[in-house]
Amino acid sequence: MGELWPVPDVLAYLAGRWRTERSVRDLANGLDGRFTGITAFDPLDAGGLISRESGAFTWQGVTRPAERTLRYEPGAGPGRADVRFADGRPFHGLDLTSGRHVADHPCAADLYRGEFTVRGPDRWRTVWRVGGPAKDLLLTTDYVRQTPSGRHPGPGRV
Repeated sequence: MGELWPVPDVLAYLAGRWRTERSVRDLANGLDGRFTGITAFDPLDAGGLISRESGAFTWQGVTRPAERTLRYEPGAGPGRADVRFADGRPFHGLDLTSGRHVADHPCAADLYRGEFTVRGPDRWRTVWRVGGPAKDLLLTTDYVRQTPSGRHPGPGRV
């Protein structure tokens, strides 16, 4: 998928609207699902961003509305953020200064391990592997920046 793209200011990079496509694979039983929608990263009054993901999730042939809200608060430097759930509980750190980051989040007896890769100014991906006694999942999400209305993307861009 190309080389990594370092991000000097993670909050500035994420700000805006992203087309979001996620595949969900239940490795224990071979079932597949898919989410398609939009993720909007909007400014928070206290600094940082609020991420609102909304769209449709299809699982076993049934499509339902789906949404998720996360907070991206300033981290130890401009290339870093502290990601929190909507209620303020910690989720994981995020450091994209190299264009790649791996984060762990324990949830009960399961472990979520996420790999974040930035592939350019308008494209990034997360791959979460969830393992433990309750879950055995692989979630791959691609984000492509939406171009403002009337603006055409440059060569080689979506």
